Amino acid sequence: MGKILYSKLINLLEERGLTTYQIRKEKIISESTLQNIREGKRITTDSIAALCQALGCQPGDILEYVPDDDE
Repeated sequence: MGKILYSKLINLLEERGLTTYQIRKEKIISESTLQNIREGKRITTDSIAALCQALGCQPGDILEYVPDDDE
């Protein structure tokens, strides 16, 4: 199974000037979800929706699926 990369999200956050401090302060997503993003782990669709609402974007703007080499 492939994996989801969050590099597009990180770039968009920087581009829009939204810091992880602001994300936590405004309770957009939790600190544990931010940590999961940093570590490339799973996050919920609710978290994806909250980020999309805060950034005014679609899921494809912040996530990228990368298949394994054997796929």
